[in-house]
Amino acid sequence: MLAAVVALVLAATIFVVDAFTPLGMAVAVLYVLVVLLAAKFYDRQKLIAVAVVCGLLTLLAFAVSHGADIESTAFARCLISLAAIGITTLLVLQNKAAEQALREQANLLDVTHDAIIVRDRDDIIRYWNTGAEKLYGWTAEQARGRRSYELLNAVFPLPLASIKDVLDATGKWEGEVTHSKRDGSTVVVASRWALQRDARGEPMAVLETNNDVSQQRRAEDDLRQAQSNLAHVNRVSTLGEMTASIAHEVSQPIAAIVASSGAATRWLAAGNMDEVKQSLARISRDGHRASDVIGRIRAMAMKLPPRQDRVRINEAIREVLMLARGEADRAGADVRLDLAPNLPAVAADRVQIQQVLLNLVVNAFEAMTAGDRTPRELVVSSRMNGDGFVEVSVSDNGPGFTDEQLERVFDAFYTTKSNGIGMGLAICKSIVEAHEGKLWAEKNLPRGAVFQFTLPSIEANSAGRTQ
Repeated sequence: MLAAVVALVLAATIFVVDAFTPLGMAVAVLYVLVVLLAAKFYDRQKLIAVAVVCGLLTLLAFAVSHGADIESTAFARCLISLAAIGITTLLVLQNKAAEQALREQANLLDVTHDAIIVRDRDDIIRYWNTGAEKLYGWTAEQARGRRSYELLNAVFPLPLASIKDVLDATGKWEGEVTHSKRDGSTVVVASRWALQRDARGEPMAVLETNNDVSQQRRAEDDLRQAQSNLAHVNRVSTLGEMTASIAHEVSQPIAAIVASSGAATRWLAAGNMDEVKQSLARISRDGHRASDVIGRIRAMAMKLPPRQDRVRINEAIREVLMLARGEADRAGADVRLDLAPNLPAVAADRVQIQQVLLNLVVNAFEAMTAGDRTPRELVVSSRMNGDGFVEVSVSDNGPGFTDEQLERVFDAFYTTKSNGIGMGLAICKSIVEAHEGKLWAEKNLPRGAVFQFTLPSIEANSAGRTQ
């Protein structure tokens, strides 16, 4: 209301000066001030009405002051005034349209559930939408002017300087960031940054969009925990099925210890110290052998959180085959190794990878036992596949798979065994894929089956992170 009164008084003053004072200048140009003042408070229609009134007042003042005696100079001043009013009105209307478009866009940003933050190159928050208010708890007034990573106590996956280097080079960055809310709780967000540049191409601001993925990450953690529990049950079940082989594997060094201790006693009575020393050495060797077997069984049976060890795959293969040696004897199968030398290490959970190997090896022995009495052979090989992955192959010459069985072999609860539950291979597949590898099966011509899996080498992982 006050603005309307001020505009009215200003228009009246300009009209009086223009109509009743003999000033030789385009006084009506001052109506531009009335238009600019009205633009602050009136909508489009009212602004046009104000401009029309200013134009009419200009013409009326010209008629009052000059009547029928029209001078060319005075007429030119009148036209200049009308042009100034018209041009100013047009520019103001364009500016109001742009402002309206920006407001609509800002309203759209407020409608979205994502938290949207605009910050300058010093990370000072300039815009903070409704989604950010709901997610973090600070209002826009409280957040604006604060440094974003200090306000949110941000924990980045990389040093902030490295992230800014990527942002400057590519114009964008995305990753998961942990933020603190106003109430002190934390939230994990999928954060996407876009760099805004000015007309000269210089960095001007950063548009940051954050989406809460905390529940998704918790669900993924719960799923990984469930998979870990299931894998542990599978390991224990597999070891239970191998009870006879494990007992045989442990009893052999124990029997050898007993025999060597008896021999040592006899040689000691005979006074032959050289033979006593040899018997004691055999006792020590077989004791370590029994301890190693028990250690491997204990490691497989324990329930431990997943780890990222530096695993030499050939060593892991040999350890598993030593544990399954009794199964090979029971199946009457020869075991042949074709291991590539000098393979790079893989970053993996050693127990989980050995669980995969043990499942594949035991399945192969069981498959060959179910077949005819032709010579049975298990071949375990390792190599680099050319893509930076270490590839392991376990092949047998058992009955193999039909096409239908091959398509479903990794399905949960699908089994070709009379006493199986169909979870072993499904668990193996989930373990390998969790290590960013791949597990698949093929027919082994002329007969049998081949299971192969890949794991990324540490060198390949490092190269991927630096690219």
